[in-house]
Amino acid sequence: MGSSESTANPESFPKGKSEAEWRTQLSPEQFRILRQKGTERPGTGKYDSHYETGTYNCAGCDAPLYKSSTKFKSGCGWPAFFDAIPGAINRHVDSSFGMKRIEITCSSCGGHLGHVFQGEGFPTPTDERHCVNSISLNFHDEKNAGK
Repeated sequence: MGSSESTANPESFPKGKSEAEWRTQLSPEQFRILRQKGTERPGTGKYDSHYETGTYNCAGCDAPLYKSSTKFKSGCGWPAFFDAIPGAINRHVDSSFGMKRIEITCSSCGGHLGHVFQGEGFPTPTDERHCVNSISLNFHDEKNAGK
C-alpha cells in the first residue's frame, strides 16, 4: 500500500516526530513503510521465519508491540501474530486497492505496521492474523533483556 501521505499528525502520538525528524532517524525503506504506509515484498523480511523468545518492538519508536508467544507460521511471507500487546496498536479501516482491510499502526508513534485479517481458520486463540512488515519491527531477545 503506497502513499505520499504520512500516517498521522505527529503531535497526536506520545512518541510522534516531524517528518523531517523521521527521515533522519529511519532508513529510506523504513520511512517508506512506517511513515508512507508501504509494504515490503513477501518472503524478504528478516522476521518471517524468526521464532526466538522475546518481544517485537516498533522500529520507529521502540514501543513493545508483540510477544514472541503470539507469533505463528502462516505461510503468507510476512511475520504473523495472532494478538498484540494490549494497547500497543491502533486499527483503522483501509479501503485502498478497492477492498476493505484493517490497517494496524503503532499506538505510540503512528507508524504503519501492516494489516489484520480475520476468520482465516488458523488454529489460534483469536482467529486473527496480524500480517506485519519485518522492517517495521525490531526484536529484543528475552535472554539478553536488561544487559
